Amino acid sequence: MDVLLLSRLQFAAAAMFHFLFVPLTLGLSVLVAIMETIYVRTGDETYKRMARFWGRLFVINFAVGVVTGITLEFQFGTNWSGYSRYVGDIFGSLLAIEATLAFFMESTFLAVWIFGWNRVSPKFHALSIWLVALASNISAFWILAANAWMQHPVGYTFNEATGRAELTDFLAVITQKNAVYEFIHTVTGAFILGAFFVMGISAYHLLKKNEEDFFRRSFKLASIWALVFAVIEVIHGHANGALVAQHQPAKLAAMEALWETQKGAPQTLILFTDEDNERNRIEAIRIPGALSLLAYHSMDAEVKGLKEWPKEDRPPVALTFWAFRVMVGLGFLFPALAAYGVFMSMSREFMEGRLGPFLKLRDWLEDKFPRLPWILVLAIPLPYVALEAGWMLAEVGRQPWIVHGVMRTGDAVSPIAASQVLTTLIGFVLVYGALGLADFFLLYKYAVRGPEPAGGPSGPDSEAPGEED
Repeated sequence: MDVLLLSRLQFAAAAMFHFLFVPLTLGLSVLVAIMETIYVRTGDETYKRMARFWGRLFVINFAVGVVTGITLEFQFGTNWSGYSRYVGDIFGSLLAIEATLAFFMESTFLAVWIFGWNRVSPKFHALSIWLVALASNISAFWILAANAWMQHPVGYTFNEATGRAELTDFLAVITQKNAVYEFIHTVTGAFILGAFFVMGISAYHLLKKNEEDFFRRSFKLASIWALVFAVIEVIHGHANGALVAQHQPAKLAAMEALWETQKGAPQTLILFTDEDNERNRIEAIRIPGALSLLAYHSMDAEVKGLKEWPKEDRPPVALTFWAFRVMVGLGFLFPALAAYGVFMSMSREFMEGRLGPFLKLRDWLEDKFPRLPWILVLAIPLPYVALEAGWMLAEVGRQPWIVHGVMRTGDAVSPIAASQVLTTLIGFVLVYGALGLADFFLLYKYAVRGPEPAGGPSGPDSEAPGEED
């Protein structure tokens, strides 16, 4: 294996592992903030307990996310010095703003939230978690704007004297459609993940008949949140696909394994590719004209096939094709699961009358299939899978470019020995594996344990999530 392949594997391992923690940070922080706001407005102690319980899980997840994110950024200097030298003026400015503005704001107010129970006023304490949630999502914007620039570079010029790309229009970089769409698409997915995390754990405790009122409220809030953003994600996903067709037609062709340029191009749901011979071996479930309609809003529109580009300019087809289908397939499943959650969380009083037939259906489901809510427990990993598949699609589908149309990935790698990268790759896998096991063990431990008893210790030290442990 050469240094390029090893560096790509190392960055992929670090990025995909880090991205296991980022979406839950984004999604769960907002839900915790909503819970605590309800407590401050109503004085209902149950919502205070909810904020503390889900907040503890948030803090565990946040801590590992920070560690993995720091090591990821160092790789731009160690493994990708060619990239950093060529576009650091643009990419570096976005990462610098993310760190100095968002990360420090996030970590400062998280400390206030963890240690401020009974030390600051309830309103200021609730404000602190809102600022954490806001900073987390602001942080995501700057990172996603940087990635969007790699997908569609704008607002720069090439300086012949220095041999570097230099920033000329900062606003163009952060306001372009790719940056806005990528932010909406990713953060919406994170909100879905946070909601399914809360729904699944709540469903587990409801099945075990633990703290039923506590987890019924958590389940209802999360299921409504999940349904709203699952529907938004489906709608916005279509708009995002149209943007890919406009700016990255080779990625679109790989997403659909389309080899020949066609008018009225069909969409094939299942196929197996033969990339060496530039064809598909097995195709099943073809929808005539669907690809043209989805990409260009016309069933007669022409869609370029992969043969329009030289082989060295084409993305890997099979991985891009299946990553897209995993992401989209799960994206359509989430509204159905969330709708089921909302349906099961409705109160009997609300459903009586006009919704009487639906109440009878729910009673029948509860009677005949009492274990059906386990589907929501088992669904907890699915948003993780969908988000990882989405990132794989975005990054693999951009190849062989690290900056689309500007710089090839092969030109971005550092001139270092492959043995050095192999050694650090093994180290990353071992250390990240240990961190992952520790994180998942702690999340499982505290999720299964459930919230502290009502009317438990109320001293300021005992209020910090996890502090007593």
